[in-house]
Amino acid sequence: MDNITAIILAAGKGTRMKSDTAKVLHELFFKPMLHHVMDAVQAADISRTAVIVGHQRERVIHCLRDYSFIPVTQEEQLGTGHAVLCAEQVCGEAGTILILCGDTPLIRTETLNAMIRHHRLMNSELTLMTTVVTDPTGYGRIITDRDGQVRGIVEEKDADDRQRQIREINAGIYLVDREFLFTALRQVGTGNSQGEVYLTDIVAIANRQGMAVNRFVHGEPVDVLGINSRVELARAHAEMQRRRNTELMLAGVTMYGPETILVAQNIQVGRDTIIHPGVRITGNSRIGSACILEPGVSLHDCEVADNATVGARSSLSGVTVEPSRTLPPGTCRDGGTSSSSC
Repeated sequence: MDNITAIILAAGKGTRMKSDTAKVLHELFFKPMLHHVMDAVQAADISRTAVIVGHQRERVIHCLRDYSFIPVTQEEQLGTGHAVLCAEQVCGEAGTILILCGDTPLIRTETLNAMIRHHRLMNSELTLMTTVVTDPTGYGRIITDRDGQVRGIVEEKDADDRQRQIREINAGIYLVDREFLFTALRQVGTGNSQGEVYLTDIVAIANRQGMAVNRFVHGEPVDVLGINSRVELARAHAEMQRRRNTELMLAGVTMYGPETILVAQNIQVGRDTIIHPGVRITGNSRIGSACILEPGVSLHDCEVADNATVGARSSLSGVTVEPSRTLPPGTCRDGGTSSSSC
């Protein structure tokens, strides 16, 4: 089975964010959006990961210091195809390249693995992920023939009125044979409205060479939501919050007003615990079984033992709450660098 190298595109400025901070460094659900993409990729069936950096590259590389990856610098922002070409030298050992963007934080490991299985089952040289959306504005449209074969991807700014009505869109995630990918990219021109090397042009090149271009149609458009504005950032944050709280409730945790409750990933919460509206739990916290967290509680790096109650509007940091203990409403304690007990 061939090795897969992932290339994550993270070099852009993200001008629509109206920010001095590189887009992939914007935080949602307690960490930079690029971390969410890295988490999904590095838990998938991937051998190694290259990250294309450019704008604020030192900050982007620093933010990934706890991950295993190869940084590749794109000195000039000349399009997605050019960005991938920059990684050619580090992909020499791969048979297949997975390409995705660093601004799609909702992508799931299981989705990537399902796409990989489909790609291998079809013995494909090029598979692209697509999805069908109600409003395709801003996305590349999938052009197919009467047999359903993919003939091309037309970017929004290059699409005519008929093409803009197409609702099947490019999710921006590809699995491509390495040799074909880099050979094709060297053939791509810049004759488009942006004057850039479009990665999407490899689809037309594959067609000209008689290759079948396979689609992996993903049924959950939200999973491939690209973040281009603060509005989309907020939507992605809300989706991550919903996923996390659903996971906890299915594991036996009661939540009143889950849309107001924030529990960071990897925090353990015991069954039969009741969490009231407005609760926020972050850091390396751990919540035992049959606890009660009353409205407005904030916990950071705390351990709440079994059967304990934390009163409304309490704010605790670095504190251990002993078993069956009840803290009165409005308790504020900071254990500093070492935990304190109460």
